[in-house]
Amino acid sequence: MSYTIEDLKELMARLRDPETGCPWDTRQTFRSIVPHTLEEAHEVADAIEREDYSNLRDELGDLLFQVIFYSRIGAEKDLFSFDAVVDNLVRKLVRRHPHVFPEGTLESRIDPDNRPDEAWIRESWERIKAEERAREPVVNAGPQGRLDGIARTLPAMMRAEKLQKRASRHGFDWPDIEPVFDKLHEEIDELKEAWQAARTGQGDEDAVEEELGDLLFVCVNLARFMKVNPEQAVGRTNHKFEARFRAIEQALERQGRSFDDETLETLDEIWQSVKGVEKKS
Repeated sequence: MSYTIEDLKELMARLRDPETGCPWDTRQTFRSIVPHTLEEAHEVADAIEREDYSNLRDELGDLLFQVIFYSRIGAEKDLFSFDAVVDNLVRKLVRRHPHVFPEGTLESRIDPDNRPDEAWIRESWERIKAEERAREPVVNAGPQGRLDGIARTLPAMMRAEKLQKRASRHGFDWPDIEPVFDKLHEEIDELKEAWQAARTGQGDEDAVEEELGDLLFVCVNLARFMKVNPEQAVGRTNHKFEARFRAIEQALERQGRSFDDETLETLDEIWQSVKGVEKKS
């Protein structure tokens, strides 16, 4: 016997039962489980990064549970149900993929000999999403801008990339990558100036933070032009740094030496040797 999505919905209903359910689960709200959702999403990404696919199955289950949890709270408040979430999702995906569902129904089929090219697909996708945004109810009064709808709670680097891509689609972008390199050097110089001013009392740390943000924003632009995912690029560097740092620790442990007792010069020497081994392998 295997459990189904209906069993999961029943389990969630029982967990949320005010009389016989779990006290922790019954206390939760939309807002209170957001941190858990973010954590579960990161754990899914981590399992994929480590290629731990048996663990990925478990992590995906945990992430699905978050959807069930939100849907149950929505149903209790007469806002929406899990079935409504699924129905809305299927309708949206069918609508956004006319190159797969030409008649706008799940049952329709595309003629393999008349499939549109990728440029048409991208243009169609963006047009449909723009139409959807235009139909969305306005929560805050005031004019709607071309950058609206990009979640403010996204990681800053990811949101920067989305902002840049959206602006680019409306013609606000550099013509090629060369001016981006020029801008990078400009922002480095401005950061140095802000840092020197703060150190001598002629500036403040807010200016340093602002200039550093500008520099990182340009780095995201470079990644976009190079078609590199900046979040993944930094994640890869994090992993590389961690592996090299651990290699230094292990090298010293094999010699019976303590990391904390070594000079920076010695540690850097071992670091360079670790890098040399990487290049040869």
